[in-house]
Amino acid sequence: MTARGWFLFSLMGVLWGIPYLMIKVAVDGVSPSMVVFARCALGAVLLLPFAVRQGNLVRVVRAYWRPMLAFSVIEIIGPWWTLTDAERHLSSTTAGLLIAGVPIVGVVLARFFGEGERLGARRVAGLALGLGGVAVLTVPHLTGGDARSLAEVGVTVLGYAIAPLIMARYLKSVPTLQLIAPCLLLATLVYAPAAALTWPSEVPSSEVLASLAGLGVICTALAFVVFLELIREAGPTRATVFTYVNPAVAVAAGAVFLGEELTAGVLVAFTLILAGSFLATAAAPTEGSRSVTHRVTRRVSSSPRQTSRADGRVGVPVDLPEERPGSTGQGGG
Repeated sequence: MTARGWFLFSLMGVLWGIPYLMIKVAVDGVSPSMVVFARCALGAVLLLPFAVRQGNLVRVVRAYWRPMLAFSVIEIIGPWWTLTDAERHLSSTTAGLLIAGVPIVGVVLARFFGEGERLGARRVAGLALGLGGVAVLTVPHLTGGDARSLAEVGVTVLGYAIAPLIMARYLKSVPTLQLIAPCLLLATLVYAPAAALTWPSEVPSSEVLASLAGLGVICTALAFVVFLELIREAGPTRATVFTYVNPAVAVAAGAVFLGEELTAGVLVAFTLILAGSFLATAAAPTEGSRSVTHRVTRRVSSSPRQTSRADGRVGVPVDLPEERPGSTGQGGG
């Protein structure tokens, strides 16, 4: 990955590591629908003027409205509400750790989108480790309202794993701002009625207002611009690997600002999920590259135009293909 890719990767680890803390604070003062509405509205207000300024926004929406609608529903409208509602019962630490399973789910789903690589023993072991970590984390919560919350986080994980694949396959030519601004505007309109019905009777606390502002400005407007650029730079599967860093940020923020306890189970789950995600998403050699390497090193008969070596191999310079960032076809921009 390029230096630009690593910068975007590191930035995303922070930008989408702190929302769990902010959501936990915000949902104590307003409804989940209000949280999502405020987050999307602020993001749309900030990004829409720049998207319009680029020109041809209406034409872009008309040409790509179907995949844009799918991306909006799967990445924003559904997952943001389920995650926010789940944090009414789960700690921000637990939510952050569970979301770390996104790369694992993405590896499996990428095969159905034609973006996957062969699952070797290392990746299978990674999937098993990651699922083991999820089990360690979720088993103590499989009672009462927590079971529903865990299911809601599961829906969020599924959406977060599918949406980058949709973007990379169908929306790679759409400028970043002209993709995310209409999606946020649509989500704002969807949640406006529910937000109006649950509007707080009094002004929320300063902590809640600050969390809503942070979610809209930092974790939505800024984060989405960075995220979509990262997908274009590194591809959809590797782009979600920044969720390796998210749990560390979420756990640290929850412990420092909310006093959430770091139990042995949390630490074990953290280790298993991160190790599993690393193994499951590690690059593996493709059949094509192996066959090219085989062809380069095979013995061939000499000819007047070839320089034979003592061992019978032919010294022919060959440019071997290598996996480049954005190999799924994404361009810069």
